[in-house]
Amino acid sequence: MRVLRIAREFVRGFRHLHFAGPCVTVFGSARFQQDHRWYAVARETGSRLAHAGFTVMTGGGPGIMEAANRGAKEAGGCSVGVNIVLPHEQRPNPYLDSWLEFRYFFVRKVMLVKYSYAFVVMPGGFGTMDELFETATLIQTGKIHGFPLVLMGTDYWGRLLDFLRHDMVGEATISPVDVDLITVTDDPHEAVTSILERVTGKLGLEWKATVEPKPKRILGEKRLQPGAP
Repeated sequence: MRVLRIAREFVRGFRHLHFAGPCVTVFGSARFQQDHRWYAVARETGSRLAHAGFTVMTGGGPGIMEAANRGAKEAGGCSVGVNIVLPHEQRPNPYLDSWLEFRYFFVRKVMLVKYSYAFVVMPGGFGTMDELFETATLIQTGKIHGFPLVLMGTDYWGRLLDFLRHDMVGEATISPVDVDLITVTDDPHEAVTSILERVTGKLGLEWKATVEPKPKRILGEKRLQPGAP
């Protein structure tokens, strides 16, 4: 029964997000309030990503996730949340055009990665660190192909990057080029510009009119639209 529940979550997530469009996933803490500086940075980043033509995907909760979704929705873009069911009930934030809830963390993380062309990591805790290093591992091992990974917050991530460069590279547990997979900035404009340059250059993503497949109601599919319930 557990295997069937897991399979059901995967199928439901794949069908629901199939028409989400090119996404950028924003990771970050659920604990920052609206008056925190990183909430403001995440909100601006979400807005700039939406203006650039991306769907903004987050974990769907409060804090950084809410801020990024809010910025995207206020900019007229598409805002998606992939929420996790927790004992203390993490509620979906009110700035989502579409959202899903998952019981299993690992299924949720697959959804946050599968449909994204880039990843923005804001300051956060254990969950954010987990998402950061899992994404970096997938890029390092070629499971996802060179997608941009951007850390926002030079001060916040500074000592971690020093550890990567000096300790891990020094002990040869990672290569110097592995550290270069990560872009670090404090500027939302710089973050989005670097993502656009990478995905339209190296990855060949283009914005153009195409004949898209139609959603199949029997599979529970629907095309996501900004402002849709």
